[in-house]
Amino acid sequence: MTRNLIARSAATALLALIANGASAADGAAIPQRVEALLRQMTLEEKVGQLHQLSDKEFITGPESAERRNLESDLRAGKVGSMLNVKGAADTRAVQAIAMQSRLKIPLLFGLDVIHGYETIFPVPLGEAASWDLEAIEQAARIAAREASASGIHWTFAPMVDIGRDPRWGRVMEGAGEDAFLGSRIAEARVRGFQGAKLGGTSSVMATAKHFAAYGAATAGRDYNAVDMSDQLLYETYLPPFKAALDAGAATFMNSFNTLNGVPATGSAFLQRDILKGAWGFKGFVVSDWNSIGEMVPHGYAADLSDAAAKAITAGSDMDMESNAYAGSLAQLVGAGKVDVKLVDDAVRRVLTKKFELGLFDDPYRFSDAQREKQAVNDPAHRAAARATAAKSMVLLKNDDGALPIKRGVKSIAVIGPLADARRDLEGGWIVKSHAERVVNLVDAIRAQAGSGTRVSFAAGCDIACAGDGGFAAAVAAARDADVVVLAVGESWEMSGEAKSRADIGLPGRQGQLFEALKAAGRTPVVVILAGRPLVFENVAEQAKAILYAWLPGSEGGNAIADVLFGAVNPSAKLPMTFPRHQGQIPITYQQYQTGRPVTDPRDVLYKSGYIDMPNTPRYAFGHGLGYTTFAYRDMKVSQDTMKADGKITLSFTLANTGAVAGTEIVQLYLRDPVASTVRPLQELKGFQKVVLAPGKQQQVSFTLNRDSLAYFNRKLQWVAEPGRFELMVGAASNDIRLRTNIELTD
Repeated sequence: MTRNLIARSAATALLALIANGASAADGAAIPQRVEALLRQMTLEEKVGQLHQLSDKEFITGPESAERRNLESDLRAGKVGSMLNVKGAADTRAVQAIAMQSRLKIPLLFGLDVIHGYETIFPVPLGEAASWDLEAIEQAARIAAREASASGIHWTFAPMVDIGRDPRWGRVMEGAGEDAFLGSRIAEARVRGFQGAKLGGTSSVMATAKHFAAYGAATAGRDYNAVDMSDQLLYETYLPPFKAALDAGAATFMNSFNTLNGVPATGSAFLQRDILKGAWGFKGFVVSDWNSIGEMVPHGYAADLSDAAAKAITAGSDMDMESNAYAGSLAQLVGAGKVDVKLVDDAVRRVLTKKFELGLFDDPYRFSDAQREKQAVNDPAHRAAARATAAKSMVLLKNDDGALPIKRGVKSIAVIGPLADARRDLEGGWIVKSHAERVVNLVDAIRAQAGSGTRVSFAAGCDIACAGDGGFAAAVAAARDADVVVLAVGESWEMSGEAKSRADIGLPGRQGQLFEALKAAGRTPVVVILAGRPLVFENVAEQAKAILYAWLPGSEGGNAIADVLFGAVNPSAKLPMTFPRHQGQIPITYQQYQTGRPVTDPRDVLYKSGYIDMPNTPRYAFGHGLGYTTFAYRDMKVSQDTMKADGKITLSFTLANTGAVAGTEIVQLYLRDPVASTVRPLQELKGFQKVVLAPGKQQQVSFTLNRDSLAYFNRKLQWVAEPGRFELMVGAASNDIRLRTNIELTD
């Protein structure tokens, strides 16, 4: 009796220490608090911390056995995290149930906050086209402010997968094809979501996903296998993850794909050797939705229990929705098939983040109804979304000054299946549609054109554009207008997860709608909305002006009109290569030299080229026009040679030679012409956004060091080999204006 009383007293004192110890701001005390709590936990409670479930209409849904079972599991401490519970009221209510558990360990609430919470920004690939790291960070910060006030602790973003195959619909969610640009954007998004330090109630934990190589799915089919060399993995697909980690990403998510025959969820090479080993990652890894369970149909695990053993052994800490850990992990430990130290390590990582968020000090600190109301209705957020959307739109073509539209034009016909779209402008992967708040393109053009301009509308066809029944009305409207704007492209449902497309042309007869307008003598200004690069050769050849607007978000219509009328001078550049034809896919500017290069497009016989079209893309990586012109002059380097521990500064003069103010995104590329392994023809090594008034000029400089010249060799060693390097500066990967050479000495 006395012994039991002493034990209970000790336990009570220990729990008091855990609950009332140093606050989340005192990071030094967190490890001690974690260990104290871990010693109190049963094996079942430890497994519970690794179990994540989605809200099954828990608060608002009907009473059911499933709901009652979930409540029971929450009270028993058998659930560590939930996703898809949102809103201050609902998260507070669910947290209150979890706080009835023996150890009162708070839940983590996670949600896919991808490109906005209530205020929707452009899809991430569109944001990436801005090359504006401050704007991208601000977009993530606004999303975090709105989500965190609504009780969310954790977003499953950013997706930092490199994507070079636009058939893969999930390129929409990433930053494009380039590891350097993707790494800088990964850092910006992590900073935006998490703020200066975890624990701030206007920030959320970020998730770097999907680890790893998900973007290289064979044939562009989502969830498909990936097979690549270690050199390509280290050089192209891993750097954005390392950048996210260095920026402080709290969590990682593993990917659905296999990598060289092993599911990423069960890959110790990825999760233990690289992430937690070589990189020293201290956060935790969450599986993707049922990716542990999917190791069974992969043929890598015999059953769910076997999958659980392989996942925890490989380093996957939290199980999202497969119930593999909840159903099997305790028994696996009891049978000696899984070392309890692996479980403890995973639980320790999860608890640490809960302490860092301050949830043990106040489990409800993020569920603030008053702050939620203020955050989601802040007009400054809409203004930021409009500015970011305008910065993201790429002017692909502008012959004869077709844009901007002149103020005071008498009549404008706005035509196309997306001209009056609202929901489609929001894009996919949003928390909740507020299409009624979206200003469509027709209304935005009416507002900017003014009362003196007549604006008409004709859809021509719906988004599928299976028939031409509406073409006649569209042609009639165009003939009666001085300016014609044609809005075509994808609906929001055509890109994103599980939206792979074998044919990435304009849907249905949209291209024929363009041709009908042109045949009537009314060549339109074309606005293309999409979540990926599309193929539109007839439009690219014949249109005078093409604005690629992506899926631009809540303020998309207004932002498009801002660019069309010149209120904003477009400055965006492509983060992905646009192919001429689907047969060129996968395509990237960063191609490797071949022993039989095509040096003359008229002579491709026995060369590495196509006999029916050029190798070159329709629009190259980094391409994008504006309403002014820029000249690049007088390149200099601080010295011609550099030692391994030295630096070189490259500088040149950029001049605005046009009639209006503009922003140029200058790009620095490098080529290593002779190395111990064949190197790409070009590699992006730097970029800057420079704003210049007409007639003004500015010196622009880049500083390079050994790491700028280094790469992973055959032994996966990070080396910079002595020799000559070519430096190139220009407006796009295929628009190089200045070149010079430097030498790296031994």
